Amino acid sequence: MARRSIEERLAQLDAQRKTLQARLGRQERANDTRRKVLLGALVLQRLETSKDAEFVDRLRAWLKRELPGFLTREGDRTLFPELIALSADEKAAVAFQAAGGSAAAGERA
Repeated sequence: MARRSIEERLAQLDAQRKTLQARLGRQERANDTRRKVLLGALVLQRLETSKDAEFVDRLRAWLKRELPGFLTREGDRTLFPELIALSADEKAAVAFQAAGGSAAAGERA
């Protein structure tokens, strides 16, 4: 039985290391996305169900102030019509989506 050379073993270990690094990167991105979704879900849940009207008003005011600068893509802005003053085109896209049209078709219109 032929033994692998040290160089071959190092190459195999390097390939395994790269595979594990790629897996770690995917896992970190998935965790980051999950954190963002959960945090967003918490904010939306508080807006919809909180009995503390003052808190809801302050949170809504903060979102109205911060979201327009944070959301740079038009398609993202149309997801928050109640929190962002929309352009006429964005309002039309929201109406189209509400009528059952797809978001992609609404953005092309």
